[in-house]
Amino acid sequence: MENRFREKLPLIIGGGIVGIIAVVLVVLGNPANMGFCIACFIRDIAGAVGLHRAANVQYVRPEIIGLVLGSCILALGRKEFSPRGGSSPVLRFVLAFGVMVGALVFLGCPLRMVLRLGGGDLNALVGLVGFIAGILVGVVFLKKGFTLGRTHKLSAAEGVVLPVVNIGLLVLLVAAPALLLFSTEGPGSMRAPVIAALIAGLVVGAIAQRTRLCMVGGLRDVFLFKDWTLVSGFIAIFAFALIGNAVTGKFTLGFAGQPVAHTDGVWNFLGMTAVGLGSVMLGGCPLRQLILAGEGNSDSAMAVLGMLVGAAFCHNFGLASSTEGATLNGKVAVVIVLVVMLVIAGVQTRRQKA
Repeated sequence: MENRFREKLPLIIGGGIVGIIAVVLVVLGNPANMGFCIACFIRDIAGAVGLHRAANVQYVRPEIIGLVLGSCILALGRKEFSPRGGSSPVLRFVLAFGVMVGALVFLGCPLRMVLRLGGGDLNALVGLVGFIAGILVGVVFLKKGFTLGRTHKLSAAEGVVLPVVNIGLLVLLVAAPALLLFSTEGPGSMRAPVIAALIAGLVVGAIAQRTRLCMVGGLRDVFLFKDWTLVSGFIAIFAFALIGNAVTGKFTLGFAGQPVAHTDGVWNFLGMTAVGLGSVMLGGCPLRQLILAGEGNSDSAMAVLGMLVGAAFCHNFGLASSTEGATLNGKVAVVIVLVVMLVIAGVQTRRQKA
């Protein structure tokens, strides 16, 4: 019992720090219940570099840059930077694309789902049930032998591509902002100061690298091994975000009127079902993909690119939800995504048995 608590303690402390940082970022200017959201922030970056035309969600989020660089710096310092990849890159791109579709129909990634719960948004509870359902389906395929294949050692040049790209984005943001697009209204216009956001990203990136923080991995371990170690970090994020929101007056319990959210329960559920299933198949949630990419994993870098393109596609073709609810295009897309994921899971599982 004592050994298990010792294993959980770093995750609980790390999760608590992440929860507090998320609340502070909201106080400093980020949208409510969105101190961190991997899906939303990647979507904003896609808009900032001109990949989509939705004017209210365009900004290079320093938090994302910090997450990748924080992971990379700590991995280098701990001698854990290990360029690897080559495991079904196209399938990973497609799955990550689908994860982004589900996230933008729900309006948030697994991390924001937890933060929304900490702010009293009960729509996120519906999303959590869908997320768990998707993970459970993924676990069934894992038990049957699903895999995307083995990774292979790669050159250092492969491993540093995404960190270098993020450094380039930071240079553009600070030194050449005229080359980027910036929202003047909507969620993209709500942002914490650049330095504060970057430091927050660096800290959270280092914490996530050190603790292997992953919502999908945590719930997967609960269902497969009855191991609550990883998921304890997200329980801590929820608890500290809840306390922080209560202290700062940001807690509002209910379904209606929640910030950057909608009350369409069916599509909150199904959107997060796609996120859960796709993330299990990828081997980690969107946050984990950024952290692994920072450690030199090119497969995760490919997943990040899939999410970036998926975000742009969602806003260019009307798939993303609004506070009014899910769009018809978004609903159709989620169904297609779920079917594609199930087909990939079935084919890859059968290949392993052949």
